[in-house]
Amino acid sequence: MSEQQEERISKTQMKKRMDELQDLGMELTRLSAETLKKIDLPEDLYEAVREYKKITSNGALKRQTQYIGRLMRETDPAPIREFLAKLKGENTAHNAFLQRIEQMRERLLENDNALTVFVSEYPHADVAALRTLIRNTRKEKELGKPPKNFRALYQEIKAVMSGSSGVNNLAEEAEE
Repeated sequence: MSEQQEERISKTQMKKRMDELQDLGMELTRLSAETLKKIDLPEDLYEAVREYKKITSNGALKRQTQYIGRLMRETDPAPIREFLAKLKGENTAHNAFLQRIEQMRERLLENDNALTVFVSEYPHADVAALRTLIRNTRKEKELGKPPKNFRALYQEIKAVMSGSSGVNNLAEEAEE
């Protein structure tokens, strides 16, 4: 086999690569304007993505998609892929954090001993405020009232687990 034949890419492989780049470009269209600015994109690609968001006609969307794909072929996709992977990783970590908060709230509502464990893990937590929120949330649930304290408990746990104390804000809201 000669070197030319080894370097030659089949038409199918080339189309697959172009489709992948177009899909990567479509991922860019799903990002917010602020997030899009954080990526170092060529000006024409940035404008094409912004323009895509304004289009409502299906035919025009398809043309714009193909145009973005063409621009992506002229752009190095590695930094874009890296940024999107990092962005997805941050979202995954944040979602896991929010799930831990929800699980902790459920444990606190189900078991009185869970508060002792929680306070031992987070000594800066305001035990009295948490106890009050837990009691009020249980009453709320029994009476079938809207989940005001349920949400407030979530916010308090979130504040404690993220390191800040949200007790003052919640106490002010409860007075209103």
